[in-house]
Parts: sequence; C-alpha cells; structure tokens
Amino acid sequence: MEKVAIQHSKTIQTRLVLPPDTNHLDTIFGGKVLAYIDEVAALTAMKHAKSAVVTASIDSVDFLSAAKVGDSLKLEAFVTYTGTSSMEVYVKVTAHDLIKNEERLTTESFLTMVAVNEQGSPVPVPKVYPENEEEKQLHRTAPSRKENRKRRAAIR
Repeated sequence: MEKVAIQHSKTIQTRLVLPPDTNHLDTIFGGKVLAYIDEVAALTAMKHAKSAVVTASIDSVDFLSAAKVGDSLKLEAFVTYTGTSSMEVYVKVTAHDLIKNEERLTTESFLTMVAVNEQGSPVPVPKVYPENEEEKQLHRTAPSRKENRKRRAAIR
C-alpha cells in the first residue's frame, strides 16, 4: 500500500457558537466541542482510509480557553500516524471573535479511529508521511502516544 501525505487527510470545519450551545457563562459546552471533534476526526479518517471508520478512543482532550456566543469555531484535523487499520487523528479548535478579529486556540485533541468494512471488521489503511514542521513533530511523537494508549488499556 502506498504512502500519502498527511495534508491529503486535512479537513476543516467552521461552526458558529449559538446560545443553545452554551452554559450559564455563555461559553460553549465541552460536550458540544467533543461532538464536533469526533465528527471532524471521523471525516478526516474516512477521507484518508476511503472507508467507514469507528472511534476507538478519544486519547486526550485539552481545553485551553473558552469560546463564547458569537465566536466562530474552526476545527482543523488531520491523520498524524497510522497502524495497520488504525489512524491517530489530531484535532485543534480555534475560536475567532469576528467582531474584534481575535483568534485563540481553545482545544487540542488526539483520537484513534479504525477503518472498517461493511461487516465492521478492520481493514488496512495507507501509511502517511509528514511535510511541514507541525506534521513532522506530531508524526515523530505519535509512537509515544501509542505506548501511552497501550499502558492505559493495560490498567483497566
């Protein structure tokens, strides 16, 4: 199976933070952000694998700052590393105050998605290669995150 550039899987979504999406502080619910992250990760993994995917794990989610009503959220995702049928997907979420023209990173997350066939059995996915510095850093550090996932699974 041939290798493909990480950029090939890159997916960007934009969302508007509306009042029903927020808590009593007028900031977006973390669960809403998690749903957006899972959706964009699935789209990214499907784009890479050219097959259906399932979420195997949400490995980490770091909420760094809040998004408020009226902010635009940009979700950017790409496959950073692959196993035989699994893909590590990195998602970063940036809030943009469209009135003040200010942007801030709100959330970073890593998920593991698995490509599956119609019967739900895992299928092979292409390997990836990084091109820019961000991709190279995430690709280089992926094996450590994979080991962390294995250690976490071992203590269940």
